[in-house]
Amino acid sequence: MRFDILTIFPELFAPHLMHGVTRRAFESRQVDVRLWPLRDFAEDNYRRVDDRPYGGGPGMVMLAEPLDKALAAVKADRGENQPAVIHFTPTGARIDQARVQELAAGPGAILLCGRYEGIDQRVLDRHVTLELSLGDFVLSGGELPALALLDAVARLQDGVLGDAQSHQQDSFSDGLLDCPHYSRPEVLPDGREVPAVLMSGHHADIKRWRRERSLAVTAARRPDLIGAARAAGLLSKADEAFLAKL
Repeated sequence: MRFDILTIFPELFAPHLMHGVTRRAFESRQVDVRLWPLRDFAEDNYRRVDDRPYGGGPGMVMLAEPLDKALAAVKADRGENQPAVIHFTPTGARIDQARVQELAAGPGAILLCGRYEGIDQRVLDRHVTLELSLGDFVLSGGELPALALLDAVARLQDGVLGDAQSHQQDSFSDGLLDCPHYSRPEVLPDGREVPAVLMSGHHADIKRWRRERSLAVTAARRPDLIGAARAAGLLSKADEAFLAKL
């Protein structure tokens, strides 16, 4: 899959693409990331990509013409394979695991990273097919949401994580939050211990404990996910019996 990123700060992406376990996806081009510096498409000697908004008000607006030219170049380079054009904005749909899984199984996308007060609306009206948001807060630009999306998509690719089952046990993979995890030592100096069931070697008991802890954490912190999982038929009779005891 291929992600084309339109940004005025391409240098923000290099560290992420070269470090961490997800770098395997980028180095192998399983997730092919191509950066398009927007200032390269500016018309004047100052490489300006923003100007004051019509109607007055604070801040600056990203200009339509450099963005139109950059998008035209990206689309020409991609040829017939034209994916979604994604704009990151607080008004967009919330990014969730279902959306990530959908993108991870597709051809990629063109990621439009806005800055300042926003992008000339005519660009959005003409080109953007999907608007996404990290949450109900405001960031300085679209680069951080783009990086988050790339990371989430990359870790779902075959061979990227050391254990192929790792992402299958992540939070949201089955509609619930993940259970707690423990490692060595068995007992910390202050006496805190690993739950005995995890030391038992009894796989069925461990599986049940993890499921119940997942249910308990989700019910306490994100009860809305319990309702969604129930509506989607993801809860078993044993799950419902356990939840009734909480």
